[in-house]
Amino acid sequence: MSSWQPAGVDEAMGMVRDSGARAAEDPDSLRHRAFARLRDMIEDGRLRSGDRLTESQVARAFGISRSPAREALALLASQGLIVQRQGRGYEIPGGSGDVHGRAAELDGEKISSSPQWQRIYAEVEQEILNRVLLGSVRIKDRQLADHFGVSRTVTRDLLGRMHGLGIVSKTDTGKWVARQVRPEQISDLFELRAVLEPEALLRAASALDPALLSEALRHVERLLGGAPAGSSDFDRAETDLHITILGACPNPELLRPLRKAHLLFAPTRHLVDPVLGLPSELIDAALREHAEILHALAQGRAEMAAKLLRNHIQVAEARWMHRFNLAELGSLPQLPRYLTFVD
Repeated sequence: MSSWQPAGVDEAMGMVRDSGARAAEDPDSLRHRAFARLRDMIEDGRLRSGDRLTESQVARAFGISRSPAREALALLASQGLIVQRQGRGYEIPGGSGDVHGRAAELDGEKISSSPQWQRIYAEVEQEILNRVLLGSVRIKDRQLADHFGVSRTVTRDLLGRMHGLGIVSKTDTGKWVARQVRPEQISDLFELRAVLEPEALLRAASALDPALLSEALRHVERLLGGAPAGSSDFDRAETDLHITILGACPNPELLRPLRKAHLLFAPTRHLVDPVLGLPSELIDAALREHAEILHALAQGRAEMAAKLLRNHIQVAEARWMHRFNLAELGSLPQLPRYLTFVD
């Protein structure tokens, strides 16, 4: 039987190859965990030649959504571990004719026992963040629940989490919307950060737990000394500095307005996205800036750390604004049916 790929799969596989190295360095991502689980099952013989794998089967068996299941299968195919078959998903090559198409046995191979909303959160957030660079969108919670095959309790938990992060809000009529993110808004949020974060860091310095600072610095140095940072790695570095360390500031009223700016960190959870992500050289530059700030703190030079932080925020604004250019030049896939643009 000959292998077959539908129109557009070459482009999808190209994206997988381009992002594969970075995704492989993000072991916490669902796509990587699904990919690694299937790879191990193939290599140790639990999955055999001729076994058939489908996107829906992997999603259901592993307890994940279809998007990371699709990406995991595409990555396996890019490495020659499976081949795509017309109308039948993927197949592990090398079997005799009588075993072709046998459904792979994946029962009991759940990836995570995390709450259901967490398992679909990244995909929904990524879709929304891409769209709000171009316009406001409404999130239809019933269609969202149907799309992922979950209850509306799960979608309410998910949207509640997004609401807490400032990504979505509720209208007076009870509809969930994600408002368009405009360059002026982003600039205002960075100005807020440039004013408040250095002051908060100065006040946090004397109250900061040395062990927490040391761990944050070790994490950044590990990323700078090794392979490219994955999404969860970079997100942790951002959280360590801008939320956890600043959280040691003894004045909660100084920190309260900064919660509005936490929206700015959401794209760092999607580094492999062609619009939300950043080139590796920009990620490395940001991490070097983090390291300088943390080193200054560790050496007791709080004033210098605050100055470096202010400079870092100013440079970070330009990095963030780059996404607007990519959104205008790029072409996004069709809206999922749980999203619709609104005025």
